[in-house]
Amino acid sequence: MNNQNGIKRGISGIILVDKPLGLSSMDICRKVRRAVPRIVVQGKNGRLKEKWARVGHCGTLDPLATGLVIVCIGKATKSVSQIMGQPKTYIADIDLSAFTITDDAEGDPEPVIITQPPTQADIQSALDTHFAGIIQQTPPAYSAIHINGQRAYKLARSGQDVELKPRPVQIYNITINQYAFPHLQLTIDCGKGTYIRSIARDLGKHLGTGGYLTALRRTQVGPYNVQDAVSIQRFDQPVEQRDLMEAIKE
Repeated sequence: MNNQNGIKRGISGIILVDKPLGLSSMDICRKVRRAVPRIVVQGKNGRLKEKWARVGHCGTLDPLATGLVIVCIGKATKSVSQIMGQPKTYIADIDLSAFTITDDAEGDPEPVIITQPPTQADIQSALDTHFAGIIQQTPPAYSAIHINGQRAYKLARSGQDVELKPRPVQIYNITINQYAFPHLQLTIDCGKGTYIRSIARDLGKHLGTGGYLTALRRTQVGPYNVQDAVSIQRFDQPVEQRDLMEAIKE
């Protein structure tokens, strides 16, 4: 939107993106930013200048994961924290035969000797006992958490020992979708800050098996569903105001 002085305010709202495998959440933001019209502002010297529109995502999704990334544009970036606090739903594929140092398929599997695979009833019992309500969860060493100003994963990759303290997270519900040892698929409804990789790892420990994440897909954040998301190819074309949704109100 332009005013009589030539200042262009820019568009504002959110857009839902179905992130493909291999891209980071910031890769998605960069792709969206290039498709959003630039804004025009008045500098301190009174001259008009172009700027990139403000763009931010509402929660990191690892490159090895797919699914819903919510991108806020313009004034809607003020809603990032509120949207990040919404409940989330994931579909998680887990391998119970091994652990990895990353707790996902990025690390090399370290097989565990298992004489008797757990039954589905055993898994359900472990989920009901250890993964319901508010639980204490230790994040993966290979995570983006800051330790003395540095990302934990950078310290871990440099060979340093990374010790992260458990923190409370909310698990609303976990449903077993499929199970044929060693492959297990779960649907997980959880709160902000929950690491699905940690659930895979800790479930294996409680079962006396291995446990690492082989695939992850985020399908829901609050009222927003991945079924309403656009593909990354959408941003080969310009984004206009009519393409955006309104952010949820407090």
